[in-house]
Amino acid sequence: KRALSVDQSPIGRTPRSVPATFLGIWDDIRRLYAALPEAKIRGYTAARFSFNTGGGRCPVCEGQGAIVSEMSFLPEVITACEACGGSRFEPATLEIRYRGLHIGEVLHLSAADAAQHFASHPKIARPLATLDDLGVGYLQIGQGSNTLSGGEAQRLKLAAELTAGTLHEPTVYVLDEPTTGLHFADIDQLMVSLNELCDAGNTVLVIEHNLDVIKCA
Repeated sequence: KRALSVDQSPIGRTPRSVPATFLGIWDDIRRLYAALPEAKIRGYTAARFSFNTGGGRCPVCEGQGAIVSEMSFLPEVITACEACGGSRFEPATLEIRYRGLHIGEVLHLSAADAAQHFASHPKIARPLATLDDLGVGYLQIGQGSNTLSGGEAQRLKLAAELTAGTLHEPTVYVLDEPTTGLHFADIDQLMVSLNELCDAGNTVLVIEHNLDVIKCA
């Protein structure tokens, strides 16, 4: 039904694009926080826990967690927001906690830690566990997509496809040397993931000279 190039191009160029939004789990996390008793008492909705719209986000950095200063003829200088300490939200919003963590602290969790924190919510935990399986479980789920390497962006795209669920359509995937810079153990896991895509009825076309990949074809 479609063709997709799973390349190393960036998935976003601003701090507003983060792994949690790219994987589609941020809305579920926001709804989870809005459903907590304390949030209901205060009348908070899921919109309160968005760093892209007004209401609950830090008014100083406008939910970016950092202040970007433009310098004439020099690269931009990015510093953590002093008002929110990089949490992206204002104090009242941060008073709502799920299993001891407020929503700003959740954004600083690694994918591996977040998968455990939300283990009782498979819709959130599964994409994060897949990221860990792909060897990038160390990424913070609130890390700006503009800070990811090409290989990390590629693995995020793979994780999104592997956890697409029932809405997924049969796809031809094209990967150009996906093993560049990978450890042998990570290559093994990449092969497991590519075979999962094939088992789901997709076609995977890989341009590669790594022998471990070639023998799996």
